[in-house]
Amino acid sequence: MITTKQRATLRAHANKLEVILQIGKQGITPTVLKQLNDALAARELVKCKVLDNSMLDARGVAQELAEAAECDIVQVIGAKFTLYKQNKKNPIYEI
Repeated sequence: MITTKQRATLRAHANKLEVILQIGKQGITPTVLKQLNDALAARELVKCKVLDNSMLDARGVAQELAEAAECDIVQVIGAKFTLYKQNKKNPIYEI
């Protein structure tokens, strides 16, 4: 669990990130979970987007992915959301 101050720091870092994971009409699949876990291991901070053709809402998807990947939700804005999981061996963001 991250604190409010840590979340604010991560939100500042997330502003410059590009979306690297998109959730489409098939929703959350094992492939999406694998891609998310790989991205979190490599980058720690991942920006995702729920596409318009998906019937899911961003907050619900973020919550499901956070539980499945055991990570924290940094922010949800519109159809985009950011997830964070600290790399224990080589942390990128000092929060």
